[in-house]
Amino acid sequence: MKHCCAALLLMMTTLATAQNGNKPAYWLGKSVGKLPMLAYGLGDDRLGGAKMGYIDTGILLKVVDSAHDLYKVQLSQYHSAYLEKQYISKDTVLKQKPFYLLNSWSTRGNDAEMVDLLALSMDEKLPYKSWMEIAPAKIMLDVYGVQSNSNWITQFRSLKEVKNVYFNQVEDDVVRITIELVHQQHWGYSIGYRGKSLQVRVRRQPNPKHISDLVIAIDAGHGGTNTGAKGINTGILEKEYTLLFAKAFEKQLKRKGVSTIMVRSNDTSINNVDRVLWLQEQKPHILISFHLNSSGKPEVKGVSTYYKHIGFRPLSTAVLNRMLELELNEFANVGNFNFMLNAPTDFPNTLVEVAFLSNPEDEQRIRDPKFHKAVADKVYRGVRDWLKQLK
Repeated sequence: MKHCCAALLLMMTTLATAQNGNKPAYWLGKSVGKLPMLAYGLGDDRLGGAKMGYIDTGILLKVVDSAHDLYKVQLSQYHSAYLEKQYISKDTVLKQKPFYLLNSWSTRGNDAEMVDLLALSMDEKLPYKSWMEIAPAKIMLDVYGVQSNSNWITQFRSLKEVKNVYFNQVEDDVVRITIELVHQQHWGYSIGYRGKSLQVRVRRQPNPKHISDLVIAIDAGHGGTNTGAKGINTGILEKEYTLLFAKAFEKQLKRKGVSTIMVRSNDTSINNVDRVLWLQEQKPHILISFHLNSSGKPEVKGVSTYYKHIGFRPLSTAVLNRMLELELNEFANVGNFNFMLNAPTDFPNTLVEVAFLSNPEDEQRIRDPKFHKAVADKVYRGVRDWLKQLK
């Protein structure tokens, strides 16, 4: 098997080099920077192209092409992705091995941190992709460029959220890992390397499940030099009113005995990458992000909520249902949303676009302090409804 793989790799490399003359068909590098993000392709919109997900730093990457500010990286024989050039550092010392192995596993619980930990021994830091599945709840993880040499998976009785874990070699160089969960609601997970051990930290469901037992992070969109949208009649700025809505929500939660974390409490500039990194350090149970919408058509109005990961959809749905009690137009619950603060898998999150600054009627409501309090109450009730569904 080893000799066969080595011969195949040598043949492919020789063929690629021959087609390109003496110029190598690829070069090797490693991921660097804050939150490297793999994209599926070259498509783009105002939030960037469709994202595959974050990866850790120091991951071996095979660069095969270049387009504008992106590098195309070969993940496995049949899979590729795109990564911004700033997130790859070329390494002239690296040599690609004929093959890389996924070795032994261990899974155990950590009561102090309220997580279950999976550790996968690897020959090298290799790229990966993860996603959530529901009914039943699962975490799925594809590891690229690797062959399984896993002859045992050690599972300790201390596991409390992970029900089952197993894998399949779905392609010659792709291993798919399935993590079945005990509860139907996803409470988040994080993936990264410790040395050459790929680790998945699965958060447990809090118990008891009451809103006062949660720590809720509140994000006021924009701020500082990032002013956001502008009111159609009064010229009010999104950054100022998202903060007012966030503070009203904070006040409502504190009145109910809920612990809160404010991403910003004043008019300051914080880019979204730093917001995500800071929130990952704080480890809130959930995140609510407030924004105000805008459209080129002044007749468009209403409220909408957003999520990226299907496991977090129930939260965004519950919040939207309560917000519609304010007799706002429904602008829908939007899934697979490409906003950076919806991208983390570490904690359930939803983005609330309260109303449209580009609509005169919505703009008038946005300016009303009584409306700020009403929104805070409805979002609170939405979170509480979501928790009740879990019992």
